[in-house]
Formats: sequence, structure tokens, C-alpha cells
Amino acid sequence: MGPERRKILGIDPGLGGALAFLDAGGDLEVFDMPVHRLTRSGKAKREVDSYELARIVDTHGPVSHAFVEQVGAMPGQGVTSMFQFGRSLGIVEGVLSAGFIPIDYVTPRKWRSGLGVRAGKDGSRARASALMPGHAELWTRVKDDGRAEAALIALYGQRQRRSDGSRM
Repeated sequence: MGPERRKILGIDPGLGGALAFLDAGGDLEVFDMPVHRLTRSGKAKREVDSYELARIVDTHGPVSHAFVEQVGAMPGQGVTSMFQFGRSLGIVEGVLSAGFIPIDYVTPRKWRSGLGVRAGKDGSRARASALMPGHAELWTRVKDDGRAEAALIALYGQRQRRSDGSRM
């Protein structure tokens, strides 16, 4: 077996998001964001499962660099949901930092325009299928848009690393 290929990790950090590991040879592994259910203040909640996230990152590396979608509050989004999203992002950042994985944040506008992705979740799934046709079965369902977006973020990151002369 040849030298170990380091991977780029693309992350759509929301509860419906995903992680995508892309190596230089085009091999792609995609995982839904791991979540668990809990009860807080008498209400059922979902949050990112930090242990499972760390396990996935650790066992599917080595990762040379992570590209995480830089997101912010959306109009009409409630304070509780904004706090929960921030908590999810913090868990992602903590896991990556603990693994000594460098992080770049990329806005949706930047990675979408860089890859020619049209607006909307269906746009992400369609473009991911066009750019990575061998992996299109990973995002066939409407609810798999997070998978497609994580894969596109990883592809964007891979192209950025190549264009700036960085080694994978």
C-alpha cells in the first residue's frame, strides 16, 4: 500500500449538516452530523454528539485541513435556535482543535460561487452530483442536502489548497 493520503474535511455544522472527507484521489466519505436526543428543562432537544463527532474525525483521517461553513444568524431566527447553532459550531471547533486540525471558515456565498452552485438546497445536490457523479447516491433524498453541501465544501477546500500551493 502506498503512502497515506491526507484528507480535506468539509463540514456543514448544523444539526442537519454533515462531514465529508475527501482525499487527493477523489475518494469521498460522508457522514451525517451525529446528534443525540436529551431532555433539558423538561423539553426534548437534539444536539451534536461531541463524542461521536470526535470518533468519526479520528477514525476517518488523517485530516490535513478542515473547511467549515461560516454561518451566522438568519432573519427571523429565534434566540434559542441561534444559541443552539452556536453551541453546535463550538463543539465542531473543539473537536477539530483537539485533533490539531487547522480550520478555515468559508462563507456559503464564497464556496457556492467558487463551484458554480445555484441557490437552494436542490442546487447543492444537483451541483454535487455534477461535480462528483460517482458519489451522487449519497445525496439522493431532499433531506441529504447537508451531505451534498459538506462534500462541496470539501471539494472547494481541496481546490483552494491546490491553488495556493499547499500540500495535501
